[in-house]
Amino acid sequence: MNTVFMHCRPGFEGEVCSEIAEHAARLNVSGYAKAKPSAACAEFVCTEAGGAERLMQRLRFAELIFPRQWARGSFVELPETDRISVILEHMADFPVCGSLWLEVVDTNDGKELSNFCKKFEGHLRKALLKSGKLVENADDKPRLLLTFKSGREVFLGLAESNNSAMWPMGIPRLKFPREAPSRSTLKLEEAWHHFIPRDQWDDRLHSDMTGVDLGAAPGGWTWQLVNRGMLVIAIDNGPMAESLMDTGLVQHLMADGFTFKPKQPVDWM
Repeated sequence: MNTVFMHCRPGFEGEVCSEIAEHAARLNVSGYAKAKPSAACAEFVCTEAGGAERLMQRLRFAELIFPRQWARGSFVELPETDRISVILEHMADFPVCGSLWLEVVDTNDGKELSNFCKKFEGHLRKALLKSGKLVENADDKPRLLLTFKSGREVFLGLAESNNSAMWPMGIPRLKFPREAPSRSTLKLEEAWHHFIPRDQWDDRLHSDMTGVDLGAAPGGWTWQLVNRGMLVIAIDNGPMAESLMDTGLVQHLMADGFTFKPKQPVDWM
């Protein structure tokens, strides 16, 4: 349980290592970071007992830039059969967990393991519930995260649900709305999920508000605001989607987004 395992975008392993090493040094947690190029993951191996837990207690995951997800734990070698018994054996000293996520790294090899994880999760969840190591939907208990490097190797880890990624592997799975004029609409929705608690959306993103979208065309971000009932000033020299203009909620101004200033106060820009 003395390694912090972190997911990242492929190609950013070095940045993850530098970032976590800097934080660990600042917090007086001794250890070293390591990663392989394009592995989409990195590790910080603590050289003192309990170092991984202290690091994750003293550092807020939301403060990190490059890691997508993290967990403290260790790697476990798995047999070809009866993997569940081996996992349960290595969990003997684990606390009772409040949720279970099975993850893979964001590489082509990792994605090929996704189907295995989907099939394996149901059997593992049933065994964990029966053994008393898992209770469903208990936010006050740590999350159990299993990251499969292959069918024979898994990182068995823990992370607090309120101090880790909101989505498995740290990648939001958002559904593209067919009515939106571009896929960029998901970037704004992802930002809302990250910065605004979901139960606050109705108070902080409502129809009495106004917004300005700088560089709006064809209207991916404007669509999100209009979908919440807002009046939007869309700034762009390019054309806006007709479907948005037909709502009556969009004022399209062909102006320079770098110099535009709204004449009246707005809620979102």
